[in-house]
Amino acid sequence: MPVHQGSTGRDVRDLPAVGGHLDAMDGVRAVASFGVLLYHVASTTGASLREGFLPALLSRGDIGVPIFFLLSGFLLYRPWAGEVVRGEAPPGAGGYLWKRALRILPAYWLVVAVALPLWSWPQAAEPVNWLPFLLLVQNYVPEPWWAGASPPGLGQMWSLSVEMTFYLALPLLAVALRALARRGADPAARAKRLLVGIGALALVSPLWAVFSHIPAHRPELGLWLPRSMLYFATGMALAVVSFWAHAETDPDAPVRRLTRGVRESWVTCWIIAAFVYAVAASPIAGGRLFEVQDLWTDIFEMTLYTVFVLALLSPVALQTSEPSPLRSLLGNRVMRYLGRISYGVFLWQFVVIVGWYELTGQQSFSGDLLTTLVVCTAFTVLLADLSHRLIEAPALRLRRRERGRGRRRRDSAGANPRTAAARRARRTTAGSPD
Repeated sequence: MPVHQGSTGRDVRDLPAVGGHLDAMDGVRAVASFGVLLYHVASTTGASLREGFLPALLSRGDIGVPIFFLLSGFLLYRPWAGEVVRGEAPPGAGGYLWKRALRILPAYWLVVAVALPLWSWPQAAEPVNWLPFLLLVQNYVPEPWWAGASPPGLGQMWSLSVEMTFYLALPLLAVALRALARRGADPAARAKRLLVGIGALALVSPLWAVFSHIPAHRPELGLWLPRSMLYFATGMALAVVSFWAHAETDPDAPVRRLTRGVRESWVTCWIIAAFVYAVAASPIAGGRLFEVQDLWTDIFEMTLYTVFVLALLSPVALQTSEPSPLRSLLGNRVMRYLGRISYGVFLWQFVVIVGWYELTGQQSFSGDLLTTLVVCTAFTVLLADLSHRLIEAPALRLRRRERGRGRRRRDSAGANPRTAAARRARRTTAGSPD
């Protein structure tokens, strides 16, 4: 078997993969998106509001949202982490934001165009009422015309608004973290400084929870980015640790041992995640849906969710490029397909759920869980597949064609070899949740 070596000539088979597409992440996205679908069906049918251990587990299906947030922090911050730790070419903010817009907005706008006229008329007759949703700033409207987090058919979009806010903030956060870390004398020192800065970002969430509860509880602030920054920061920290491991030359250096140990102990990590999830479903973590939490249960829930997503995703994020049982489990053909359509599953699920209840004439908090889940999952997957084929994939191809034309123009203008090498390094380390 050939030995895989990096630029320093050392074996890198036991190092986390820091470039290219991570197949196992597709499986994680699939698990999170269908878990959120189950949570919403269980909430709509009232199954998660009943007494018992299983309903309590169903009531915590919103834990899929922190999974998405951690994935975004990990995958999107990777290029900037590589820039600081290994001195690689930084990503262009303009290209990054344009790709995010093409990835998120076209399919989302279609769902908004379907849901608002169907279930929010006559408000949808006023063009100004569309703006918060088209711009994904509905979380920050001080006196919304809708009830709850979003209008019917768009109930889950509050989390997409949080994601979009993070997308816009990330280049600025990366600049601030770079300024903090650049004085480090070596890659390890720079990685440590980055982790200190990311740790400060993580502290924003508990502090925001205090601000949200004192002097009075303001639940609308829980829909703002600071409340979820802890999850994004955890993903960003994993990205830094991945590059730090590459900077160590000794196979028994601490960070390389840490990444190897987490990766090889993935079963233990998942057992820990399952235990933490069970604790989160217990009364100690606060009330269920629609029940007001106090400050301490809010912070306790936040802590439990962070431990859960870290235990669940750390072994996946620190996987090598070599075959492994975990990669086979999460990165097989079926899981990759479900991961590809996971964004559509997220987008269309409430359109299908609300439509199903209107079609059957059922009232909210009623209906059979299994029947509703099977029907809604089938139609959601169908719409998600069509959305991916007809909207999401063509939008991303447009971005790739534009990038290719720009590269050809630069090459024809006589780009020097050093610039070309920097572009190749950027492509190698860039990661995204698509």
